[in-house]
Amino acid sequence: MATDGKNLSHYEEESIPDASKMVIAIVVSEWNRSITDNLKDGAYQTLIQRGINPENIIVSYVPGSFELSLGASLLLEFNANIDGVICLGSVIQGETRHFDFVCQATANGIKDVALKYNKAVIFGVLTDNTMQQAIDRSGGKHGNKGIECAIAAIKMVAIHDKLKYGN
Repeated sequence: MATDGKNLSHYEEESIPDASKMVIAIVVSEWNRSITDNLKDGAYQTLIQRGINPENIIVSYVPGSFELSLGASLLLEFNANIDGVICLGSVIQGETRHFDFVCQATANGIKDVALKYNKAVIFGVLTDNTMQQAIDRSGGKHGNKGIECAIAAIKMVAIHDKLKYGN
């Protein structure tokens, strides 16, 4: 596997834009909560470390990964101050095709929300074959995808703002 023995959550500090004025929402799936809470904690702590005021981080839970896109859409619809949304979930392969349908719908839904609102809506859904793979990618030996999603959100909000406001 390409990720064997690698911490994928490393990033270059100097490449991260100023995030101190950003408002970021985190939508978290309650399904596989031991995994998704680790992702949320990684994202939340990274946003704090990058200078975002805790009052400017909104955390909201939805039942499962399938509901992440509606959760993100509702947050953006009813809170114009939100600059970006991080969607965090975990879908683990089972014995049926349910995995395929949930993963595809979730990915498309999150993409659709980003395009509808023209905002950073970050796909942070682990789609693993086993629980161990999910553990490894949510704070284990491969890092924490929540960290990566927080960095992606900051960078995408900065790109949006630079193009929109020229700053």
